[in-house]
Amino acid sequence: MTSADAATDLFEEHRSTLVGVAYRMLGRVTDAEDVVQEAWLRWSGADRGEVRDPRGYLVRITTRLAIDRLRQVQARREAYVGPWLPEPLTTDFGDAVPDTAERAVFAESVSFAVLVVLESLSPLERAVFVLREAFGFPYGEIAATLDRGEAAVRQLAGRARRHVEERKPRYTVKPEERRALTERFIAAAAGGDLGQLVALLAPDARLVGDGGGKAQAPLRILETADKIGRFLAGSASRLPGAELRLTELNGQFAAVVLLDGTPDMAFSLDVADGLVQCVYVVRNPEKLAGLKL
Repeated sequence: MTSADAATDLFEEHRSTLVGVAYRMLGRVTDAEDVVQEAWLRWSGADRGEVRDPRGYLVRITTRLAIDRLRQVQARREAYVGPWLPEPLTTDFGDAVPDTAERAVFAESVSFAVLVVLESLSPLERAVFVLREAFGFPYGEIAATLDRGEAAVRQLAGRARRHVEERKPRYTVKPEERRALTERFIAAAAGGDLGQLVALLAPDARLVGDGGGKAQAPLRILETADKIGRFLAGSASRLPGAELRLTELNGQFAAVVLLDGTPDMAFSLDVADGLVQCVYVVRNPEKLAGLKL
């Protein structure tokens, strides 16, 4: 095996981790893949004979590139039209995450609710939170990655953790309950059944829609079951011939609406106490183009 082949094999061995770090940092699959491609270019041109820990080295490169990219895109997001949501990520655990507890940690770390909260962290806080909470890196390794002292990293981690815990929804629901409620809700939405939609929504439910100025979506967060029900019932009437596909997005059972075989809308729900608490709707075509179904 040549040196180039060995470098490629090592990189591919860790690619899923690198994409995972970059996606949680950026909330965009396309941005994450760009960052990982840049990490590959740096890895392929590096003096790998001096690298004792390839995984740590690659995570360090990827994290630093993601921080730089995040600082660039944050300015663009300030001018974003309407609410911002992450790019939906098709997730299929398969045998990669066999343990139920590990699945729960994975699902939470890529959920819409958590990724939206992470948007309010500084790039350094977000990097520390992702590396520590999602991947379990020790503080010393995170400090080396960010070129910061370990004490400073621990402070960043504590601040980020408190911020996320204060703002993320505290819903605990079994996967089978989530699936059953999601199926009923999506069926009601597809059929334009206003009464059923309102019955399935919590009275103070919220709907966050992301059209990015490129597709029709609410420019503000909708609140109350009645307003959300009317919006969804009306949307169904404007999508004749649509195909509904149930799938798993960002670690949770969800649905995608296709028009002529092309994703037009992605739904994900926060549920608790037998009711839908929040509806996330992504319609920005740029965020749906790479959706793998």
